[in-house]
Amino acid sequence: MDEIRLEHLSKEFSGFVAVDNVNLTIKGGELFSFLGPSGCGKTTLLRMIAGFEIPKQGRILIGDQDITALPPYKRQVNTIFQNYSLFPHMTLHDNVAFGL
Repeated sequence: MDEIRLEHLSKEFSGFVAVDNVNLTIKGGELFSFLGPSGCGKTTLLRMIAGFEIPKQGRILIGDQDITALPPYKRQVNTIFQNYSLFPHMTLHDNVAFGL
């Protein structure tokens, strides 16, 4: 599995900066999650990686391939959103461990 690299990634919505110059490398096979308060850009980052949002600037790479302009169906990425993966009767630990 190749690493995912975000290079100088930014996204705005009607002048509101949702993601500002993010640089991040997620190693292949690494378990990774975005945590933060509502409105901090977590979902926007995931949507850009998946191809559902286009960054204003920056690049998204899988391995050495720039996928920034690829449509979602040509990207080999998967996302599990919080609303569909959390079980309210389980602890945070049990929710995370469930998928492992």
